[in-house]
Amino acid sequence: AMIRLETAGPVMFRQVRVGERGRLFYCYKFRSMSVDAEDRKAELDHLNEANGAAFKIKDDPRITRVGRFLRRSSLDEFPQLWNVLRGDMSVVGPRPQIPDEVADYTVEQARRLVARPGLTCLWQVSGRSQLDFSEWMALDQEYVKRRSLAYDIGLLLRTLPAVIERKGAY
Repeated sequence: AMIRLETAGPVMFRQVRVGERGRLFYCYKFRSMSVDAEDRKAELDHLNEANGAAFKIKDDPRITRVGRFLRRSSLDEFPQLWNVLRGDMSVVGPRPQIPDEVADYTVEQARRLVARPGLTCLWQVSGRSQLDFSEWMALDQEYVKRRSLAYDIGLLLRTLPAVIERKGAY
């Protein structure tokens, strides 16, 4: 309701993401940006603060007021539980990326695609957007090497405090 009160357009945002073994799927989120956000990305390329195959702007002008709250609280990702139920994602695993970013991966970075993408992983509990791209990829590689039920449970237990602290969330 808050999304609809602030801006016209759909409440849900759907975007093609790359999943396990390179399989494409639609990832669902609550819309946190203006409806024309995808069209405006090219004009904002010069503001990209991320290095490597990622696009991040801390104070992205496309993010709505409600969207900023949804992102900081991680509530924008709640609809991804549907992706988990469908089998496109897991609860724990590397975050799913868009095809354009994956196309720029090195061979080593592409190894993260052996794991099903997840709602949370080492990146989320280690600083999120405060980390640079190489650190993010290294954490995903670490997860792929160490993944197990016990490791996943440990990551889940670390996720709640990370979400509450909102460290690196933007």
